[in-house]
Amino acid sequence: MKHAVIVQQYVPGYRIAFYQHLRRELAARDVELTVAHGRPWGKDVSRGDQHGLPGAVELPQRTFSFGGRHLVRRRLGELAHDCDALIVGQSLHSLESYRPLLRPGGPPVGLWGHGSTYTRTPSAPLRAAKRLLTNRARWFFAYTEQGARHVIGEGFPERRVTVVRNAVDTASLAAACGAVTPDEQAALRADHGLTEGRTALYVGGLDQAKRIPFLLAAARAAAGQLPGFRLLVAGDGAQRTLVEAAERAGGPVRYVGTATDAEKARLGSVADVLMVPGAVGLVAVDSFALGAPVVTTRQAAHGPEFEYLEDGRNALIVDGGDPGAYADALTGLLTRPERLWAMSANCRADAARYTVEEMARRFADGVEGLTYARRSTL
Repeated sequence: MKHAVIVQQYVPGYRIAFYQHLRRELAARDVELTVAHGRPWGKDVSRGDQHGLPGAVELPQRTFSFGGRHLVRRRLGELAHDCDALIVGQSLHSLESYRPLLRPGGPPVGLWGHGSTYTRTPSAPLRAAKRLLTNRARWFFAYTEQGARHVIGEGFPERRVTVVRNAVDTASLAAACGAVTPDEQAALRADHGLTEGRTALYVGGLDQAKRIPFLLAAARAAAGQLPGFRLLVAGDGAQRTLVEAAERAGGPVRYVGTATDAEKARLGSVADVLMVPGAVGLVAVDSFALGAPVVTTRQAAHGPEFEYLEDGRNALIVDGGDPGAYADALTGLLTRPERLWAMSANCRADAARYTVEEMARRFADGVEGLTYARRSTL
């Protein structure tokens, strides 16, 4: 069998199903997969979503700062040599990627990443450095079509780009959500004082990128317009204290802690929409599986999965940075049940397009190409 190694920062819970499916998909193609990872660092530490993955290899890791930038190095050791393909993250922060990309010889290297920089505008030198390293790779695994178009536009050969359609286990999440009984829903609504048709859910990290103060202000404004409105907040992060303070102050917020997939399904079964005024990432796929449209803002620093959303069809995308305007749009949707029902149906239909099974199949296609391609033909 051929041997492929994927190096990740750490293993969050939402990636476990993907790696399990990818291992099976690659084994059917005579490719053995090793997942190697470090530990969470920076803001990811406070999210508390690190999980174990059977068979994965934890790498020695060192973090430090240089020139005002936070950097991390994971020691790959023999994994960087004893494989037929090495796939690393497209990140200038991760120093273990540099040597395999820049040195002659060694296994062919693929990069897995966004393609473009979504959450900020990098300086010209950083853009040039990212382009240089990216174009040294033999294959690129892009989260989405937009990311693929970006790297191709920067000179990467189109024939060596795989669009993986980044996703989570939508089938399991949708099934778990559908299995919640009416009695369980009634108990959940009673526990949190929820009104059917007037409940929003936020699930994700509680940090600056997610615009938590905006989220809480919009919830207060929505409750002022729509009696009985409540916002359930699931997640953790540096701004969790803001959410807890809003609940203690008597606001329309109920903090429920971090949510496992099973708890996310229970919460989603009583939620009518997902309130995500900040950065939208894989929560877009969660919304499809739960049948709860995302209400977000166009101006946030969204991740690549934002391109899965279609305003008015499977999501509501609000212009402007005013929590009051956001609340107006939100309550307008909640008070039009026929429109909300149609958008929810479209979400469920799209859940079949963005699946972890399809992501694993696409990724395996790229791994197979990287593993078996000869350098002279690339």
